[in-house]
Amino acid sequence: MYAIIKTGGKQYKVEEGNNLVVEKLNEAQVGQEVVLNEVLMLADGDKATVGKPVVEGASVQAKVLSQKRASKILVFKRRPKKGYKKLQGHRQYVTELEITKISAN
Repeated sequence: MYAIIKTGGKQYKVEEGNNLVVEKLNEAQVGQEVVLNEVLMLADGDKATVGKPVVEGASVQAKVLSQKRASKILVFKRRPKKGYKKLQGHRQYVTELEITKISAN
């Protein structure tokens, strides 16, 4: 069984036991269980349920493994023939989750 969920403006395909890195969930503490209610699709074998836009009553439970920062992304800007160069780094805050249960009530 798998589900397509939406969190942080992105969509993820999840199965039970998967580890997932998503945009930071502010209210989540390490070790805490969180419930993701925006389930866009559920599939169990050959039976699939697609939401309009979400599947009613469906949810995904996950355990917060860590709150951390992603690896650094370098942003380099340059204007040809002008001598303009700018190098900037960015590290996004992320939350690492372990999917524990997919329910379709």
